[in-house]
Amino acid sequence: MHVYDEDIAMVLHNLDDEQYYRNAAKLITERYGAYAQVYKGRKSDHTIALMTLIEIALRYEKEMGRNDTSPYDDTIAKLTSEIEEALKD
Repeated sequence: MHVYDEDIAMVLHNLDDEQYYRNAAKLITERYGAYAQVYKGRKSDHTIALMTLIEIALRYEKEMGRNDTSPYDDTIAKLTSEIEEALKD
């Protein structure tokens, strides 16, 4: 797998994930490249890598927040309880 300027050997335990790995490598390469273009010579490669990691982790956290179904689960449980109570009468 090629990420930014390095080839990395990967062992895929699930071949169905190969495209996800390729997409991840592409995203890392694109975002690292953008930061490197702005900060190369002003920040260390390590710092640029961390900046890239933070951006991608932030995207992940935001996506996970959008997928939080607990408010809906709570509302459905409350409505189900109210319906069951009403049907008892």
